[in-house]
Amino acid sequence: MKAVVCKEHGLPNKLELVSDWPEPELGDNDVLIDVKAAGLNFPDVLVIQGKYQFQPELPFVPGNECSGVVKAVGAAVSRYKPGDKVIAAAGTGAFCERIKANEHGVFPMPETLSFEQAAGISVTYFTSYYALKQRANIQPGETLLVLGAAGGVGTTAVELGKLMGAKVIAAASSDEKLELCKQLGADEVINYSTTSLKDAVKEMTGGKGVDVVYDPVGGDFAEPAVRSMAWNGRYLVIGFASGPIPKIPLNLTLLKGCSIVGVFWGRFTTEEPKVHMQNIAELWELFANGKLNPVVTDVYPLDQYEDAYNCMIERRARGKVILTM
Repeated sequence: MKAVVCKEHGLPNKLELVSDWPEPELGDNDVLIDVKAAGLNFPDVLVIQGKYQFQPELPFVPGNECSGVVKAVGAAVSRYKPGDKVIAAAGTGAFCERIKANEHGVFPMPETLSFEQAAGISVTYFTSYYALKQRANIQPGETLLVLGAAGGVGTTAVELGKLMGAKVIAAASSDEKLELCKQLGADEVINYSTTSLKDAVKEMTGGKGVDVVYDPVGGDFAEPAVRSMAWNGRYLVIGFASGPIPKIPLNLTLLKGCSIVGVFWGRFTTEEPKVHMQNIAELWELFANGKLNPVVTDVYPLDQYEDAYNCMIERRARGKVILTM
């Protein structure tokens, strides 16, 4: 079958599109899915370079999440049948025509979404909901600063923050990206390529600072964001899309009375599976009620995988980057 394959670590130009990748062999608890669309995430950029914390053996098919139609199920699977529309988060293997996933990593596709929208919801919405609800315990009336606010996880944090009653300040690198954030409900916006993040936050909050920072960017923006925290603030470590892992002076947490909180959605799903499933039930209700509308503006056919990767690497993405089959 057709698949994007990583045979050696490197940038997207090292990947290959092959037509003879072997078909998956189903185990008793597996679901075989005809992939319709797959979501590209920042960890997919790291894993092909050999820089992610969990590295599959070479060669492998990258791609953590997808949407599609069930083709077959293992002997012990009773939750799904051929023809069901589903989404899956399998860790790797999504950038191909068919993927197998353990049934516990497969979920019914929200009926209100297209395959392109549904392909990108597991990593982004699941992460942001867990981050804001369980890790930040964000409360109505608090102020939320979202860095990288026009990206895949950033847009979901803006949406969910507003639904949870927060005042949302969206920060991104261009006015075009910030226009999208306004459409998603952001109350204030900061172009941090032209404006001091710290000064802008100070002005917008009357010197109080922000209660929660959602940071998937890291790098040079991390320390100014921590310096912008309010008393009892929570700085959420989501990822490091800018590349460098920041080194935060810990005296800032003492002076600010704030917390630095790690957000590792993948481990959360295994450590607290019941809470995770409750989060999903609540998210599905929000999709069903039309309160969440995933942003998909960058869609590429599978054979343009290199362009899709570069869209993310060069931080041009607005919303989710999707590959279609």
